[in-house]
Amino acid sequence: MNLSEISLVLAGEAGQGIQSIELILTKIVKKSGLHVFATKEYMSRVRGGVNSTEIRVSEQPVRAYVDRIDVLIGLNSEALPHLAKRITPQTLILGEKSVLRDERVVDLPFAEWTKELGSPLYANTIAVGLCTALLGIEETIARDFMTQHFAKKGAEVVEANLKALDRGYQEGAKLAPRVGFQARRDPEVQKKLMLTGAEAVALGAVAGGCNYACAYPMSPGTSVLEMLASFSKKMGILVEQVEDEIGVVNMAIGAWYAGAKALVTTSGGGFALMTEGVSLAGIAESPLVVHIAQRPGPGTGLPTKTEQADLHLAINAGHGEFLRIVLAPATIEEGYDLARRAFLLADHYQVPVFLLTDQFFVDSYYDTEPFAVPTSLPRSEVVTTTADYKRFALTPSGLSPRGIPGHGQGLVKLDSDEHTEDGFIAEDEETRNAMNAKRLSRFELVKADVLEPKLTGPSDYENLVISWGSTGPTVQEALDVAKLPKTAHLHYSWVWPLPDSTAGYLAKAKKVVVVEQNATGQLADVIQMKTCVPLTRRLLKSSGAVFGVEELVRDIPKHLQEAHR
Repeated sequence: MNLSEISLVLAGEAGQGIQSIELILTKIVKKSGLHVFATKEYMSRVRGGVNSTEIRVSEQPVRAYVDRIDVLIGLNSEALPHLAKRITPQTLILGEKSVLRDERVVDLPFAEWTKELGSPLYANTIAVGLCTALLGIEETIARDFMTQHFAKKGAEVVEANLKALDRGYQEGAKLAPRVGFQARRDPEVQKKLMLTGAEAVALGAVAGGCNYACAYPMSPGTSVLEMLASFSKKMGILVEQVEDEIGVVNMAIGAWYAGAKALVTTSGGGFALMTEGVSLAGIAESPLVVHIAQRPGPGTGLPTKTEQADLHLAINAGHGEFLRIVLAPATIEEGYDLARRAFLLADHYQVPVFLLTDQFFVDSYYDTEPFAVPTSLPRSEVVTTTADYKRFALTPSGLSPRGIPGHGQGLVKLDSDEHTEDGFIAEDEETRNAMNAKRLSRFELVKADVLEPKLTGPSDYENLVISWGSTGPTVQEALDVAKLPKTAHLHYSWVWPLPDSTAGYLAKAKKVVVVEQNATGQLADVIQMKTCVPLTRRLLKSSGAVFGVEELVRDIPKHLQEAHR
């Protein structure tokens, strides 16, 4: 091998510390001035099975998953069979041959080394040292990091881990020539942030003014709640685990009613229980922000895998007709920005805003430029009420001034029934038509804030590849590799209401392929419904595994060749 980029995969059973190795190694890589991307796949169990992490290291920024494995470190007997489809003759396989039971394995006696060091726990640190050497990173960088990382545990623990690190580094240095990894270092990389999608969403929520978060734990959405809880005291955020998702959504609506800015985080199965509350928010003209980290369904489905199959659920959640906004970040940067923006939109338009991510997005991370942090929290749109205040007043703008109890002299009355301007139940046609028209006018009002889809590639394209949410960076890298002539990429991060410009983009294309992580093509359905343009060629995946760059390099040209549009 002679590589300026490498795909390093570690695999073992749950409980062997794969994620600990990933966390430490990626930070060391960034400190060395190399770009890094990491993602993981894991089974729904505490012990056993096979979990793996992919760490891409490069002299260029990397944002996507690849199927290719350049170096595989296997820690249990199931690792190789589990990853068999990704292993090639060029893959360097490292591990204990007696455990992996494969002649291709370069034997590394981890058990013997950890016995010498006094504990099997040191296997992880040995693996970090091994990988550090394979990547040509100076050992002093790793030693400095490990010293800081274990400092709170005392000098004895630090010294033991440094010995383990040295052991792994020595073995890795012997194997480094076989890997041949050579990449330019950039000191500027050290200044970048290293965040997961979950961390980006949580930080964006804080920037949007979030001061209350609640959830019933449901992977993979729980990671956002955990992040908000970790800095709740510092940022003044009340974080609450509720008894069920019905209670969650109603508590969030109650929090907005009282003047808080609330975030709900869940997954599709939990959100399904919230739909009555979503309708309550619709008729009460209450702001609501819900983060939905998608996973494969129906039912419990594959609780630790990834999918993009909840778009229709989000768009159609709740009975009756009212505006809801659906955002789906593609990158860590967008995870921050769209979470922040979700609060601004919910507060201004007084509607539910849904942030659609997925397991791949929330669990992946890479180095990114620092965010533009606001110098102050967003201005609240809550008004001081007067004695004659009417919560649902009919106004020229279509937006009623939103007051909260105790902030002024007025009575702030909400009702889940149809109601008059001052919030009392009404059943006459005139009131119903006026209130319904006011709520529905938001579909037109929100167009002022719609984020247009991002077009990458030639403006005179003939082929158009469409993606949304977390598939965006992988599709873009695949197209960069494939270099297809006259082909552009149209990516949606604002998916509902669908931007009006969509029809114009489609009209220019002779062939269109929509790439989605679901079985039916849910965005394609939405686009087809709104534009009346048939989109028959859909490149779909619903196995729970994420699209790989190589897979799209192979399949996008095939689908374009077959596409009717």
